[in-house]
Amino acid sequence: MPPESSYDIKYFKVEWPVPGVAHVEINRPEKYNAFNPDMWHGMPKIFDRLSEDPNVRCIVLSGNGEKAFCAGLDVQSASTAGPVSQPDPKLDFARRSWAIRRHVYDYQNTVNAIERCEKPTIILLHGICFGAAIDMATAADIRYCTKDAKLCVKEVDVGLAADVGTLTRLPKIGVSYSWAKEIVYTARVFDGEEALQVGFASRNFKGKDELMKAGVELATFIASKSPVAVQSSKALLDFSRDRPIEDGLRYTASWNAAMVQAEDVTKAMMSGVRKTKPTFEKL
Repeated sequence: MPPESSYDIKYFKVEWPVPGVAHVEINRPEKYNAFNPDMWHGMPKIFDRLSEDPNVRCIVLSGNGEKAFCAGLDVQSASTAGPVSQPDPKLDFARRSWAIRRHVYDYQNTVNAIERCEKPTIILLHGICFGAAIDMATAADIRYCTKDAKLCVKEVDVGLAADVGTLTRLPKIGVSYSWAKEIVYTARVFDGEEALQVGFASRNFKGKDELMKAGVELATFIASKSPVAVQSSKALLDFSRDRPIEDGLRYTASWNAAMVQAEDVTKAMMSGVRKTKPTFEKL
């Protein structure tokens, strides 16, 4: 596995619980893992590296501490710097707007890094999961949570529309559009039981230990599959989600015209015939 020092980013820990699986842990528990500017800029560096790392086949994303996965934006640090809270008085309205727009793009890039990562990401939600936590969850491939997790699209309560990804992705992950609008407009807290009921999460668990165990087990199982097949599947699912069926079918045909020539296909087929477990090379 790659040395952990290559992923030495402040406020994050990257570990390798089993071969092929990277565990990214948000590591600011004393602040409920709330995101400050260093974290917004650090996380995409981690996911962009993991995306290209041939040793990685699946990623688990969690939050350190018992109280929170992530409490969202660190409002205290956000209020003391940046073009929103500290606009340049020398700039006119249009130029201030351009600066804020670039600032939003920068923060969106943090969450986009999870989705654009070539490797599937399993997000494990526990405790407080507000604001940015929901942004990250909607960008992840698979969402697990504890039954008592407290989730909230909090932005309306701080006077703005969520702008880092939730409003774009939430309606597309299989939840009721009515329910999505309800939780956005009201900024009400919903728990892990409700998250499972409406389809926001695919499974929930009694506590964090059980959640972590299940997440790593799932990642390990996914990592045992052909990386060509898994990563191709992610690319095709994400492409097709936002496009007409015909476009998705044509893109899939073009993609697989190359990918079906991988040795992985032969190995997988022969293992079925021989009743053996196949192993696959790094991608």
